[in-house]
Amino acid sequence: MAKHDKALSTEMAKLEPLPVFPLPGSANSHFHSLAKTILYQQLAGNAAKTIHDRVRRLGVNGRFPTPHRFLALENEMIRACGVSAPKQAAIRDLASRIETGRLSLRALKYMDDDEIIKQLTTVRGIGPWSAQMFLIFRLGRTDVLPSGDLGVQEGLRIMDGLEIRPTAAQLEERSRIWKPFRSFATWTLYRIVDEHRRKV
Repeated sequence: MAKHDKALSTEMAKLEPLPVFPLPGSANSHFHSLAKTILYQQLAGNAAKTIHDRVRRLGVNGRFPTPHRFLALENEMIRACGVSAPKQAAIRDLASRIETGRLSLRALKYMDDDEIIKQLTTVRGIGPWSAQMFLIFRLGRTDVLPSGDLGVQEGLRIMDGLEIRPTAAQLEERSRIWKPFRSFATWTLYRIVDEHRRKV
């Protein structure tokens, strides 16, 4: 990938080594990973972590509640953790689909990326971006590019020295030479933005 793109290769050399996907220790189950994504939506990192950790303590032995356990929890208990009504409804929808067999998270590993996104986005509160993050960071899929992500677009703008942030279509076109390892390019573009913010 990098050998075909001098700009990307230069940036990768400046950054920490690429991680091995999926990232270890981020969640103890696929359900936990998706529920965590929902809990973190539109919240600052520290606030989201506090809420997530409170919900995790409602499980057994320090593990995040299972779908069955989550559905059995009283609304008030979850609300007391700081979870908004829409997010609670979204996680209950996810848990219900798993419990009734409408969504098999174990079967996802046998599906291609597009089919997984299609399956996950039927769940309330899970959009394409959340599904793509699950593909990268939980399933370890190597060729995922969230082209609509402003952070990824900004990373490309900085890397290529552009005045204007590229559109999703322009990012898709630019990413062709990164296939089939666009997940690693995505990670690099995120890190470029992080490093740029530290310097500003």
